[in-house]
Amino acid sequence: MEVNQTRVSELAECIPNFSEGQDPQLLELLKQSMLSSKASLLDHNHDPDHNRSVFTLAGKLADIEKAVIESAAIAVDQIDLRKHRGVHPRIGAIDVVPIIPLDGCSMESCVATAQAIGKQVWQQLKLPVYFYGYAAKSRERQQLQTVRKFGFERLAAIVERNELLPDVGGPSLHPTAGACCIGVRQFMIAFNIQLADKDDQVAKRIAGEIRESSGGLSGVKALGFYIKSKQQAQVSINLTRLEETSLHQVFNKVGEEARKYSVQVLGSELIGLAPHKALLPGGGRTLGIAGFHPGMVLENCLQKAKVTGRTTESPDPNDPMQCGNRESE
Repeated sequence: MEVNQTRVSELAECIPNFSEGQDPQLLELLKQSMLSSKASLLDHNHDPDHNRSVFTLAGKLADIEKAVIESAAIAVDQIDLRKHRGVHPRIGAIDVVPIIPLDGCSMESCVATAQAIGKQVWQQLKLPVYFYGYAAKSRERQQLQTVRKFGFERLAAIVERNELLPDVGGPSLHPTAGACCIGVRQFMIAFNIQLADKDDQVAKRIAGEIRESSGGLSGVKALGFYIKSKQQAQVSINLTRLEETSLHQVFNKVGEEARKYSVQVLGSELIGLAPHKALLPGGGRTLGIAGFHPGMVLENCLQKAKVTGRTTESPDPNDPMQCGNRESE
């Protein structure tokens, strides 16, 4: 595999999302693939209702590139979207691959890595690729939802009409593995809030009130789901601009909207990792994050994995924040 040597020493985070959250053997196969790579596996989780798994890697861009391609090969071989069912939208077996620069790493290097991964998954696996975020080929495709909102089945039909064609490969989608969205972006936090209600319509209304695209909070993307295994409605949130909207603002706003429907907020869950400063003031317990502990803080995981390079502000060991894992895009 060819690797651009100018990107070898630059450090980044990468969070591949796979359309599988129910098969323990396959999840273990994906996990072992990443553990065998030179990139550090900081976190991983799966959700059977979303039928989705999320892995958080950090390390040199060259090592991340290799880890993603090897895990993509497993996903393309093992996951059949024609049989896949879950509440989370998806277009691919390896659905989304966001790359996030750590301090000292340039956006340009991350974009070059995204393009290199896209080229190789098409050449080696015949998996078409859409680029989004800073890696997007056009302004219209910067937003992930531009393509992903259609889902595998509808998108396959659309490209057959010679519309919304992949940026790499195609023109048709892979018959069982669909396509992959590869992007470069800043830090994002995925955060689910559970409601004491079984009506997903309430969750959908709340999601509509808080999401930026419908006049809600800046940098907030949100969807409402019914989670069968928990018999609860859920507001699933991606917070993309932490400098404009805090997690506490999102949590409080959902609570405010829920009260309008006489619905109680039961708590929340963090999907992936969060920078230390995003959890302040008060830490994860004030946000109702289930099982909150230090392993949910990005800086702690980087330090434990001995991944060098600064990210956000380092956590203070004397901070009174009582840290008690898991990013789905």
